[in-house]
Parts: sequence; structure tokens; C-alpha cells
Amino acid sequence: MRNILRIDTSAQQERSLTRALGDIFEDRWQSLRPEDPWQRHDLALDPPVHVGSAWIAAAFTPEDRRSADQQDLLSASDRMIGELAAADLIVITVPMYNYGPPSTLKAWIDNVVRKDRTFSFDLTRGDWPLEPVLSGKELVVLTACGEFGFGPGGPRDGMDHLLPHLDTVRHYLGAETMHVVRIEYQEFGDDRHRTSLKAARDEAGALAGRLAARTRPSLQGEAR
Repeated sequence: MRNILRIDTSAQQERSLTRALGDIFEDRWQSLRPEDPWQRHDLALDPPVHVGSAWIAAAFTPEDRRSADQQDLLSASDRMIGELAAADLIVITVPMYNYGPPSTLKAWIDNVVRKDRTFSFDLTRGDWPLEPVLSGKELVVLTACGEFGFGPGGPRDGMDHLLPHLDTVRHYLGAETMHVVRIEYQEFGDDRHRTSLKAARDEAGALAGRLAARTRPSLQGEAR
């Protein structure tokens, strides 16, 4: 079996395009691999705490020296790291807000990218003292934006601060690869948006099919 962690981030529930992409991906995956367990965390309904000075002090206090209050402060972070560590595939549904991630997703990242839990720190490594602890995972990002042309050479090239951020931190999530499906033109609501929406829906299902099918040979080999 493969364990899937689904992180939903849109503040919208019923009208969310990214949640809908997540449902398409999940439905397709489950049609192929119904035995695989899913862990779901809705950051809009269960938002992580934003990192503050007390949280930082607790995280950088050696575990055997933390007070009961510090342990309690880090308990939600410990739970989220446990969810992440158990996952083979991470599926994040995330809209672009003001050219970046929703604050809840940034808070989740800050809670799970943590010294001695998901990365080690050693100055003997020179200018690259941070090293990921987790590995072997894949990251799927299902996203939507109101505008368009954020890719290389596009009219808004360099204005996307969502996907580059996720691509930078994915190593500390244990993800060696990142797959992206994006809806564009949402604010325009014209034929371009409808075309982009259909293409993204088709690609979300197709991506789930490709990733789910890719796991089958090794699992069949184990069964024998």
C-alpha cells in the first residue's frame, strides 16, 4: 500500500476549484488503488498556529529539556510531522493568494520543516548546513490562479511566489519530485478559463492514473 496525505488550503469550501481538482485526483486514485489509506488535513478548518517566539524557543530546546508547556505547544507540530513522515505521496490543493500561498499553508510548512525532525543542522557541512531527514516521497500540487502567464517567458514570469516556494522546501518535506496541475484565468471567466479548467481537470485525473499505475509492479512483486 501507499499512504497519501492530502492537504487542502482554500478558504472556500463549496466553490473551491483546487478542492475540486483534489477530488478528481483522489477519486481516480481510489478507483485504481482502493486499498491505499488517505490522511486528510483541511487547513481552513484546522489551521496550524503561526510560529511565534515561544514556539521557536520550544522547537530549539533539546527534547529532554522541554517543559510541559513547551511540549504542549509543539504537540500539533509533532502530529503534523507524523502525518507527513507516514506519507508516500503528498497532495496539496492550493490557490494562489496575492501571488503566494495562503497563510495557513505557510504556517503548515513552518510547523513541519523543523530542526531535528525534518532536517538536521551541522555547520561542519560548510555553507550548506541543513540536510533533509525525510526522503522517498512525491509531491502533487493542484493549484489555481486568477491571472495567467506565470511560466517562463510569460507576461507574469517571476510573479509566482507559490510554486517556487514549494519547489524550494519540498526537499524538507521528503519529496524528491513535484508534479503541478494549474488552472489559470479564473478572474476573467472567459473561454480561456474554461479551456484551462477542462485541461486541468483532465490532467488531474491523468496524473493520478500515471502515479497510481507506476506503483503496481513493485507491489505485485511483493505479493508474490
